[in-house]
Amino acid sequence: MTERLPSSVDVVHLRTSEVSVLVDVSERRLPAILHWGAPLGDLDPLQAATLATSTVSHRTPNDMDVPLRPDVLGAQHTGWTGRPGLVGDRNGTAWSPRFQVTGVALEPAGSGAVITLAGLVTVGPALLQVTAEDREAGLRLVVELQLTPSGLLRGRATLTNAADEPYRLQELGLVLPIPGHAREILDFAGRWTKERVPQRARLDVGTHLREGRKGRTGADAAHVLSVGETGFGFADGEVWGVHLGFSGNHRVWAERLHNGRQVLGGSELLLPGEMVLAAGQTYCSPWLYGAYGQGLDDQASRFHAWTRARPQHPSRPRPVTLNVWEAVYFDHRLDRLTELADRAAAIGVERFVLDDGWFGARRDDSAGLGDWVVSPDVWPDGLGPLVDHVRMLGMEFGLWFEPEMVNPDSDVARAHPEWVMGPRGRWPLEARRQQVLNLGIPEAYEHVRNQMVALLEEYPIGYIKWDHNRDLIEAGTRPDGRPGVHAQTLAAYRLMAELKERFPGLEIESCSSGGARVDLGVLEHADRVWASDCIDPLERQQIHRWTQQLIPAELMGAHVASRRSHTTGRMHSLHFRAGTALWGHLGIEWDLTEATDEESAELAQWVAFHREHRDLLHSGRLVRLDAPDPALQVHGVVGVGGAEALFAVVAVDTPDTDPVGRIRFRGLDPDRVYHVRDVTPGPDPHGLRRPPWWPGREGATLSGRVLQTMGVHAPGLDPETLRILHLDAGSEARDETEEVAQR
Repeated sequence: MTERLPSSVDVVHLRTSEVSVLVDVSERRLPAILHWGAPLGDLDPLQAATLATSTVSHRTPNDMDVPLRPDVLGAQHTGWTGRPGLVGDRNGTAWSPRFQVTGVALEPAGSGAVITLAGLVTVGPALLQVTAEDREAGLRLVVELQLTPSGLLRGRATLTNAADEPYRLQELGLVLPIPGHAREILDFAGRWTKERVPQRARLDVGTHLREGRKGRTGADAAHVLSVGETGFGFADGEVWGVHLGFSGNHRVWAERLHNGRQVLGGSELLLPGEMVLAAGQTYCSPWLYGAYGQGLDDQASRFHAWTRARPQHPSRPRPVTLNVWEAVYFDHRLDRLTELADRAAAIGVERFVLDDGWFGARRDDSAGLGDWVVSPDVWPDGLGPLVDHVRMLGMEFGLWFEPEMVNPDSDVARAHPEWVMGPRGRWPLEARRQQVLNLGIPEAYEHVRNQMVALLEEYPIGYIKWDHNRDLIEAGTRPDGRPGVHAQTLAAYRLMAELKERFPGLEIESCSSGGARVDLGVLEHADRVWASDCIDPLERQQIHRWTQQLIPAELMGAHVASRRSHTTGRMHSLHFRAGTALWGHLGIEWDLTEATDEESAELAQWVAFHREHRDLLHSGRLVRLDAPDPALQVHGVVGVGGAEALFAVVAVDTPDTDPVGRIRFRGLDPDRVYHVRDVTPGPDPHGLRRPPWWPGREGATLSGRVLQTMGVHAPGLDPETLRILHLDAGSEARDETEEVAQR
C-alpha cells in the first residue's frame, strides 16, 4: 500500500539485512543518495542528519560557493559537472530544468512497516516515488527508486511535456553514487561466438562510457558494469555494478570527477530526433539495476534472487531440449527428423525444437525470411506429421521464428518494401542477406502477429525460439526516415507479451545471433536466453561463468555439442561437452543419429543426472571459487540453507604445477557434516589422478568448516576434463531446506 510522506521528512532509509540505501529528500529537492552499500543498522534521526551533512565535502578553491549536492538526475543547477541524466531542450530553452518536488510516497514490499521519527523514515524493501515539476520549463518528472527484497537497487525516471511546444529529449537516465575507494572497473566485451569476455581497467578521472548502437543488446555489451575495491574477486572486495534492462540502443558509464565524486549511470541511447515529446506526451526510461555485494558472487546473487522472485519466472522444471539446427541445418526431411525425435526421446529429452528452414522459400539463408507460412515444397502435409510424432513420444514441440527480420527475396519484402527499416529513400546495407522489418508500423506488426498466431492456433507449439540475427544499422522508419529503434524494441516486447497472453503456457527463448540479446528487459517476456552460437564446451566455460553474473542458470540455454565443434573445429569428449552443458538449461545440439550406442548410453546418463539434480541446479546460490591456478576453475551451487551442494572441478588448461593445491569450498554451512561423493556420470576421463582423500563413488565425510577453511587437495586432471562432487548433509537437512524454501 502506497503511503504519502509528509514534507517534514528529510531522509528515507531503505534497508534489507545486507544492503542499505539512504536517500535525502529534504527541502523539496530531487532525491540524492547519501549511501548505497553495506547495511547501516538502526539509525536515529540525529545519526541520519549527521550522515546527510557528512556527505557534503569542504569547499575547494575556484569551485562553487555552495556545497555540491548531486541528485540522481545529475542536474546541472546543483553544480554537478559530470554526465547529466537529463539532456533535452525546447528550441534552445528548458535545457537545464530545476525541478521542485511536489510529493514523496513509499510503497513497502509486502506488509513491511514504515517507521517515521523526527524527519527520518525507516522501511524495509520498498519503492520510493518522488514527483516534481519545473513550471517554467514546462516539465513534470517522476523518479522511482526501489530496493528489492534481494537487495537490488533499481531506478527509472518518467518525463512529461507539460507545455504546448514540443520538447526534444536526447537522454533520460539516472546516476548512482559510489564511494571513492572503488577504483577498479570490470565489464565485458565480446563478439559473435565469444560473448561476455571480462576486461578490467582502473577508474581514473574521466568517464568510462560503454555505448550500444546496434539496436540490440549486443555480443559486445558491457553486460554488468562494475566498479569495486582493487583486486575484488568472487568472494572478496566491495563491488557496485549497474545493468540497463533494455534490449535496444543503450549506454552505461562509470565516472570519476576532479573532486573525487564517483558515479555509475545508465540510460537508453536515443538517436537524433527519436524522442520529441508533443504536448502531454510522456517518456519512461528503462529500469537501471544496481547491485552491491561483498564480491562478485554476492552481487550476482542479488540479480538471481530478484529474477527468481518475479511472478513470470518459470516455475516448472526446465525441459531438457533438443534443437535440430546443427543436426540438419536447412535439410528438413520428415524421416530424418522423426528419427532424431525417436533417439532424443529414448535418452530422456523433453522438448524438440525445429529450427530455421521450415517456411516460405527458405532453402538457405538468402530467401523467405518474413514469410511465416509452412513451405508446401518441404512440408507437403504441413508440420502436423512431425508435431504429432514428437508429441506421441511425450515431448513438447518448439519452432524457430525471426519475427523482426526479412530477406529482400521474400514475398513480404516484395509486397511492402516500405516496411523495411532505413533512412529516407533507401535501404541500409544488408547483413546476413537480410533487413529489418519495421514492427513500429502497425500494418507490419499485424502481419507478423497474424501469421504467427495462425501457426500457434494450428499446431500445439509450446515454445518459440525467437531469433534476431541483424544489427539495426540506419534503422529509420517510413515515410520520413526518422530513427525507429526505440519503437522497434517496444514493439518486439509487445508482440512477445501479446502472444504469451493469447497462448498461456507458451515459452519464448531470446536468441540473437547467439547471445546478443541477454538483458533484463527481454527477460520480462522471455523464459530463457541462448548464451552463444558457439557450443564448443571450452569456450562455453567462460561464457557460462560470466553470463551468470546477471542471470541464473535456469534461464541460460546450454547445449551438448557435436563431437567436433561447428564453430571452432575443436574435438571434445562427450564427458566434457555434457559436463559443461549440465550447469544451465540443458539441451542437445548434435545429430544423435551419428552417436554410437556407447555415446547414447552415456548421454542418457547425463540427461538423467541433470533431471535428478535440476531443482538444486536451478534454485541454488551460485558459487565461483578463486582457484589456486587459473587452469583450474571450480564452480557450483549451494542449496537454500546449505544442506546440499554440487561443485564442478574443471581443467580448462594445463596447470603450472601438478598438483595444483587445495580447493576451499565456499558457501557451505560450517556446522553441518557433509557426505562428499564424486558423482560424475560416465567413465572416468583419461589422466584422472585422485589424491588419497578423494571420495570416489563411496564417499567421504567432512565438516563444512573443514571444507571451507582448510579445503582439500584438487584431483589431477588433464586439460578439458572435469569432475562433479555432490555434498549432502543428510535427508533431515534437506527436509529442513525445503521447508525454508517453501516459507
